[in-house]
Amino acid sequence: MLREGGSDNTVASYRAAIRYWAAWHELRFGAALELPVSVRAVLQFIADHVQHADAAGLRHDLPADLDARLVKMGVKRALGPFKLSTVQHRLAVLSEAHESQGQPNPCRDRVVGTLMARARSAYARRGARPARKDALTREPLEAILDTCDDSLIGLRDRALLLFAWASGGRRRSEVVQASFENTRRTPDGYLFTLVYSKTNREGSVRADTYKPIVGRAAQALDAWLAAAGIRDGALFRRVRRGGVLGGPLSAESVRRIVRTRCELAGLEGDYAAHSLRSGFVTEAGRQGLPLGEVMAMTGHASVSSVVAYHRAGSAVTSRAARLLEDE
Repeated sequence: MLREGGSDNTVASYRAAIRYWAAWHELRFGAALELPVSVRAVLQFIADHVQHADAAGLRHDLPADLDARLVKMGVKRALGPFKLSTVQHRLAVLSEAHESQGQPNPCRDRVVGTLMARARSAYARRGARPARKDALTREPLEAILDTCDDSLIGLRDRALLLFAWASGGRRRSEVVQASFENTRRTPDGYLFTLVYSKTNREGSVRADTYKPIVGRAAQALDAWLAAAGIRDGALFRRVRRGGVLGGPLSAESVRRIVRTRCELAGLEGDYAAHSLRSGFVTEAGRQGLPLGEVMAMTGHASVSSVVAYHRAGSAVTSRAARLLEDE
């Protein structure tokens, strides 16, 4: 039940983190990773992977030969320090490992907490900000939609992109949940019933469970379903050679579709599937939609996680920035 009720992406990220901890610990201390991990080892991990300044500039403490071996083992993508967010994730995974086994948790030690707080402050003072994917607001969205022709794949991709964006910026996992059974036809288009999501893991029926698919998004979905002959099951399917319909798309397939369409459109920037979600919120801010109405569509559980995108969109239209301009 624990496995079935968990997120596949979360499980995969936790496994990768623990594999890295095990490899790093073995190379750094010449001993296998065992719980509880010492506070000293956690502090060394932070020093090895977080950039810190000295007289020579920024550096990290991971020896170059160990760094190269970790990359060669396949547990590390590239040489050099981690992003601060990666270090925070690795610590969170190690913390959870100790908590789940009822072991003394070194990540909760005061010295570890103080060091990470100072690291976040140091990064902020250097002007380093958490990396975010670029937002697919209306203009770049229109550009990638223009790459979708009237082939079966083009019809599917247009329908998928509009479905994901116009219904509130659906996550990849939510897009692949969409089925003929939970997407009901209405006089205005469709009504997608989102029963399970990242912020509603127990499937509770809530006011924001129902997501409207109307206008161009509904028209694109009509065209795709008619061409593909879908009458039950998953809405978005693989298309094999010769136009043969395959099984349901995976979340990874959604990511590839977004990236491929962005490349075909020649968009400059770092786009991914999440760009549909951030693009919807940013565009809503640009067009002055109330935050509450936006959150009802996106399904965000907290204001703090959505307000940054919304404010970024509304900032350029702020009247407060134009106080010196004549009416």
